[in-house]
Amino acid sequence: MDSLSELWEAVRNELKSKLSEVIYNVWINDIKMESFEGNTVVLSLTEFKRKIVEQKFMGVLGDAFEKVLGFQADIKLVEPQAAPVKKPAAENGKTPQFSYTFDTFVVGSSNKFAHAAAQAVAANPGGTYNPLFIYGESGLGKTHLLRAIMNEVSASRPDMKCVFINGEDFTNELIHYIYAKKNMSEFHNKYRSADLLIVDDIQFIKGKEQTQEEFFHTFNAVTQEGHQIVLSSDKPPKEMGTLDERLRTRFEWGLLADIQPPDFETRMAIIKQKARDLEFDIPDDVVQYIAEKVKSNIRQLEGAVKRMKAIVTIQGAAKNITTAQSAIKDILTESRPIPQTIEKIISEVARTYGANPADIRSSKRDAPISQMRQIAMYVVSEVTGLTQEAIGREFSGRHHTTVIYALREIKDKIDRDPSLKATVNDIIKNVQQA
Repeated sequence: MDSLSELWEAVRNELKSKLSEVIYNVWINDIKMESFEGNTVVLSLTEFKRKIVEQKFMGVLGDAFEKVLGFQADIKLVEPQAAPVKKPAAENGKTPQFSYTFDTFVVGSSNKFAHAAAQAVAANPGGTYNPLFIYGESGLGKTHLLRAIMNEVSASRPDMKCVFINGEDFTNELIHYIYAKKNMSEFHNKYRSADLLIVDDIQFIKGKEQTQEEFFHTFNAVTQEGHQIVLSSDKPPKEMGTLDERLRTRFEWGLLADIQPPDFETRMAIIKQKARDLEFDIPDDVVQYIAEKVKSNIRQLEGAVKRMKAIVTIQGAAKNITTAQSAIKDILTESRPIPQTIEKIISEVARTYGANPADIRSSKRDAPISQMRQIAMYVVSEVTGLTQEAIGREFSGRHHTTVIYALREIKDKIDRDPSLKATVNDIIKNVQQA
């Protein structure tokens, strides 16, 4: 099976889990994946279905590709006869399947306490740690631990009623029952009779009075029966400002366990684990490079490995640091505000050429400054993806046609001048590594 087919099959499986069988069979089943180059995916389907998919299913398609690839794809819908077909490189093996278990959770100094607490709850639900409250920034593995508890208990105690819900979904479901005037006893029974109730991202209910009131009674009902509650949040209860005080104290009844960003050794282990999951061998120097550059978020580490595999298997790139740089380019800048990134780019161009950053932003027209300004515009376009209009506004309100000219000018010069190409690449690298 070729890699393009594997990618589409993985996306189809993700879509099947999100859509009803009828909707999937009517609108998705006949779609064919024609090509995947860079960030662009080309899908083909009949004109009638294309219009409906464009109106109603682009969001779920985008989410499915992002889940599988680890980054956002630009999706193009075309009719079958118009689809450009690109034959991908062949690759043996099946699309790997992933599951949230304790075995696949990489343990390090930043998360070993939360991991041990989660294992203890899974071994003895309703025991000592009730509730278990795991907190930490997004992308550090909270959901993995919660899913691991759910999977472990479901497998070892099939007689237990286990319920897993996200805080936002809990709120939306409650709203649906209230405004649809449905029987609230159904809602109450679903959650209050759980032997194991797991709520991911519980912080979503803060500030929502009716949702908090409902969850207060749910919490009491579950714990009074000696059943287990596990919660996750981006902050500890004491820092959840608009949380009802009654809930705050209950969240602090049991055990609070935090997860911190992983250290260097743990990041390397996570990259290697993810690569094994994907059946994708990465050289040690590349693993070390990614671990040095992506420091704060496990989800970003996993996304970097997914993206690198996509570049290697679809585009035939080598497994080296240059490919890794391309794979993590967007990750390195996505957490930095755009204005801060632009400021860094202008400063780096000025430093490279020994100029004043203010001159690059100014309206000065002498040749050296003009070329530096064009280079800065080019790097801003490459790193941030801003439109020409937005870039023009950053450089003293220049018209977008000026920006278009600058981008073409530098691109042409780079193609002709290897020295300038190396200089621009160094500027981009320094900005991304800052």
